[in-house]
Amino acid sequence: MTYTILVCDDDELIVNSIALHLQKEGYRVVKAFNGIEALEAVEKEKIHLVLLDIMMPKLDGLSTTLRIRQEKNIPIIILSAKSEDTDKIAGLNFGADDYITKPFNTLELLARVKSQLRRYTTLGSMVVEPQILSTGGLWLDAETGKVTLDGEMVKLTPTEYKILYYLMKNMGQVLSMHQIYENVWQEVAYAPENTVAVHIRRLREKIEINPKDPKYLKVVWGSGYMVEKI
Repeated sequence: MTYTILVCDDDELIVNSIALHLQKEGYRVVKAFNGIEALEAVEKEKIHLVLLDIMMPKLDGLSTTLRIRQEKNIPIIILSAKSEDTDKIAGLNFGADDYITKPFNTLELLARVKSQLRRYTTLGSMVVEPQILSTGGLWLDAETGKVTLDGEMVKLTPTEYKILYYLMKNMGQVLSMHQIYENVWQEVAYAPENTVAVHIRRLREKIEINPKDPKYLKVVWGSGYMVEKI
């Protein structure tokens, strides 16, 4: 299968350079130079992953990410010259799955792309097993990949789904941030706290009536997180 990657940056040289490296790896590339063009490409094309700059004309990368997330769960990797932790956390909060700081190493970029695609496509193999995980009104159907809360569909990103699946598969067990990161991101966890905490917060906002007083996704201070069996 040939994966199609959308590369969006207002710098044409950067887009062409990234496209060249991706094409050498066998990917099909769709180019865009602002957020509006990116949204049009996602609507018209079968896109499997998005590489997206933050600072762009017409529609910036964060706003574009929000718009894509309303309809699509495809992986989104933010590309930005901003390297502060607050900027990275903002990108993740807006729905991105990963964040790469410019200037970046091409080999690292390709590795991040492969990693995100691997996780995204793993969902396809994961849902082959006919299995329903549930606690109270929260249901995860691993056969269809659907999550419902009190009968209502919950739209999760691939990363949020993987976190919830891992926690529900180990229901009642406290899992550390390192365990969650290494299972979901499939990488060695050196400093996973911010990344995991941001995704957990976004997940709580979707599955909890009151995220500040969670019913399902509990924090065990100093130890990690767990999904409680109700």
